[in-house]
Amino acid sequence: MAFSKALILALIFVVFAIVKPSEGSLNAHFYDQSCPTAEKIILDTVRNASLYDPKVPARLLRMFFHDCFIRGCDASILLDSVVSNQAEKDGPPNISVRSFYVIEDAKKKLEKACPRTVSCADVIAIAARDVVTLSGGPYWSVLKGRKDGTVSLASESTNLPPPTFNVSQLIQSFAARGLSVKDMVTLSGGHTIGFSHCSSFEPRLQNFSKIHDIDPSMNYAFAQTLKKKCPRSTNRDKNAGTFMDSTGSVFDNVYYKQILSGKGVFVSDQTLLGDSRTKKIVEKYAQDQKAFFREFAAAMVKLGNVGVKKTGQVRVNPRFIN
Repeated sequence: MAFSKALILALIFVVFAIVKPSEGSLNAHFYDQSCPTAEKIILDTVRNASLYDPKVPARLLRMFFHDCFIRGCDASILLDSVVSNQAEKDGPPNISVRSFYVIEDAKKKLEKACPRTVSCADVIAIAARDVVTLSGGPYWSVLKGRKDGTVSLASESTNLPPPTFNVSQLIQSFAARGLSVKDMVTLSGGHTIGFSHCSSFEPRLQNFSKIHDIDPSMNYAFAQTLKKKCPRSTNRDKNAGTFMDSTGSVFDNVYYKQILSGKGVFVSDQTLLGDSRTKKIVEKYAQDQKAFFREFAAAMVKLGNVGVKKTGQVRVNPRFIN
């Protein structure tokens, strides 16, 4: 009987270790002794950059998403291409990810304060939290202790879920990274801040299908507004597009309210309303911003644990391997 209990306890330990393989390697207080000013340095850098360029918050949040989705949260998105290899940042889905200079600036300051201590991956994770909070969203304790990756392949950027995905495709993409349906709908709420270029949603506005010229799930008046912002012209401004919701610089639950009104910008946004697996979550967040904030913070911590490297290097320069 004693042997049986010991075996059961051992099995429980093994299962727990399998379910949470990376959380044990991260700690909210990881730099308390080695670099106590780390989070302040990053916050000050992000705040100053955001004041100078209002597009910075959305770009840094997108950077975190894209980095974690490709090879795990290892800052591989920061590495430059070289003659022998095209890196992630130059893959087509990542062309819209900019403001790398903010991470580079923070890293330079960190290297002066605490040489070879704070990983680039942790800088991205902390910066993502800070831009959400600075934009009016929730605050959470970022778990830290990630190591930086040494591999970055543009070809792997195709693994990012595109704006054309339907619910089933989104669920499958997020599940492959250990994220639930609820996590997927919650993290999609990150679109509440940011801007989209016309190329990401234009297919919904004209010749959508053999039956419909405009995507029938899109509010007609909203579609006409977007058409005016995206005229079909070779002389069109490359920066033409639209904010993801009507309060594009504020982190709130308006994104979900717009989905209920048929005003989701991407197919991947509006599709959340048309499936029973996701509709109730959208409705809940549209009604209860506090619930959205609470769940978003939790989902960001979970996303930050995807593919965490326990061993590796702390890159001195975000753009190059040591």
